[in-house]
Amino acid sequence: MSAPDRAYELPAELEEFRSVIRALFADKIEPRAAEIDAMDEWPEDVYRVLVDNDLMGVGYPEEDGGSGGGQLAFGVFIEELSRVSAGVALTPIVSKLGVVPLMVAGTDEQRRTHTSAIARGELLMSYALTEPDAGSDAGALATRYVRGDETFTLNGTKRFITGAGVSHTYVVFATGDPALRTKGISAFLVGRDDPGVSFGPAEHKMGIHGSPTREVVLQDVVIAADRLIGAEGGGFAIAMRTLDYSRPVIAAQAVGIAQGALDLALAYANERSQFGKKLMEFEGVSFLLADMAMKVEAARMLTYRALAACDAGDPRTTFHASVAKCVASDNAMAVTTDAVQVLGGNGYMREYPAERYMRDAKITQIYEGTNQIQRLVIARELLKSLG
Repeated sequence: MSAPDRAYELPAELEEFRSVIRALFADKIEPRAAEIDAMDEWPEDVYRVLVDNDLMGVGYPEEDGGSGGGQLAFGVFIEELSRVSAGVALTPIVSKLGVVPLMVAGTDEQRRTHTSAIARGELLMSYALTEPDAGSDAGALATRYVRGDETFTLNGTKRFITGAGVSHTYVVFATGDPALRTKGISAFLVGRDDPGVSFGPAEHKMGIHGSPTREVVLQDVVIAADRLIGAEGGGFAIAMRTLDYSRPVIAAQAVGIAQGALDLALAYANERSQFGKKLMEFEGVSFLLADMAMKVEAARMLTYRALAACDAGDPRTTFHASVAKCVASDNAMAVTTDAVQVLGGNGYMREYPAERYMRDAKITQIYEGTNQIQRLVIARELLKSLG
């Protein structure tokens, strides 16, 4: 039986890992979650909790300076972190997103240098693909690069970049010729302090507060030729392969958000009384909670399967990744909405985290490819399976 087929049963060491980090997050991060959301400022102290407990290296190969464990371990980490703060979870998520292109197509030196620095807490990375006029249509990139003898010069603006301004290094996708569409795109490593790099004002988002989102502006940014990732013109393929790894991680984030909302709703329904009995004793509420639990568990199983598929090199990883991301995020939106309903008026108030879970869940249906794009990918994969 292959690893993806056994994904529903986590190894004992991962369940132990979950138990340890759940206790850590409950002690060190959960008490800060509401404040992080309210202030919407990047929490350096919480990031240091992750670094000091060797968690920024989870999911990276030991030979590259990481803690090992693969994508499945990384997914469990993100699930548990998102259960208390989805915004904080984006710090390790986006750094891993920056490393995956180096895993897919970078040199050994590029991969090891960046991975080890992330694990040590010395480096944060971001992924810069989206532009003002290029979201789902990545082939419409307007950011340009011009090749010199030993350099590349980049000009353009990247939009909605998670971690922008905080991250030290950016994987930037640019085109050498817009007429070539996807075949003209290349990927580059750009530093925060490179001359010509600047950042737009902070975006004011509905949710995932505590994780900065800004534009990255490139004005005549000259970088050395060894900052190219993979082959020139191979950027689009790198971006698509990266999504196979990142979409299951977003699914894990969605599962964590949904689990946090379910835990809250269940505890509330077991404590709150109306008409002389607990809310949990009303069939309408208990059935609602049962539906929420089914959605969480179904999403979790699909997510673990997709994460395990990444680790196993499963040829159907693209299919499993899109299925997991789509189902988990749709279910998270449904579960968090129902959690607000269970809490009633209290669910609408910021005194309780239900409304935060609901706001945080929404973005999981949008980034790493909207769920409409996921359905397109899944349909294409189905057609491929017909031969």
